[in-house]
Amino acid sequence: MKRVNDFLKDAGVYYLATVDQDQPRVRPFGTVNIFDGKLYIQTGKVKDVSKQIHKNPKVEICAFKDGAWIRVAGELIEDDRREARESMLNAYPDLRKMYSEDDGNTEVFYFKNATATFTAFGKEPEVIKF
Repeated sequence: MKRVNDFLKDAGVYYLATVDQDQPRVRPFGTVNIFDGKLYIQTGKVKDVSKQIHKNPKVEICAFKDGAWIRVAGELIEDDRREARESMLNAYPDLRKMYSEDDGNTEVFYFKNATATFTAFGKEPEVIKF
């Protein structure tokens, strides 16, 4: 899982795909953090992406860097603990301009039943499950 986290952080931006009724939705994200032995992402409860995740927690993310890419598929589970929100915001202090662990909006999710696939042109894919 650390390798997945490091790739996503090094890439800087990854793209999160959700489902909105029968329409896929993809948008850029930048937050990823390991907390309590799980891989987390962050968003705001007021955003459509939050509503989509709550309705259908199956998501996939994708990032590209240095000629290689990663896809991570799995379920996102909300962690409503203050410590989880605080850990994410401490990892990304610039977010504190918009979010707080106690604002009622900050939301963190961790991956469950995740499969990460590392791929590069000319190489066999490598799969990691966590």
